[in-house]
Amino acid sequence: KWRVVFPNNERQKEAWDRAARLYSGNRIQTTKYTWLTFLPQNLFEQFHRLANLYFLFLVILNWFPQVQVFHREITMLPLLAVLLAISVKDAIEDYRKYQFDKAINSSKTRVYDK
Repeated sequence: KWRVVFPNNERQKEAWDRAARLYSGNRIQTTKYTWLTFLPQNLFEQFHRLANLYFLFLVILNWFPQVQVFHREITMLPLLAVLLAISVKDAIEDYRKYQFDKAINSSKTRVYDK
């Protein structure tokens, strides 16, 4: 794919507008989540861990009266505690990345021209 460079004048403005749509912006984005995707994406990532799937299996298994060992609510506590702790950690980490990206994207740059 070739890169097309246009001079900054009015005659080439339409051609530049067409070519500019093909390229992404110059902004840095290292965050994983948005407000809408945080909960589903975070839970999806957490249940890819084998330990979390094991505790989920125990919670589901404990809902059957024939196999029930503890109260249903007590079995869910370890899983909920781990999920909550990891979610809070991921949210704080992603927010720090967002703040850093915002600082980098709003910093002034110096352009050298001959």
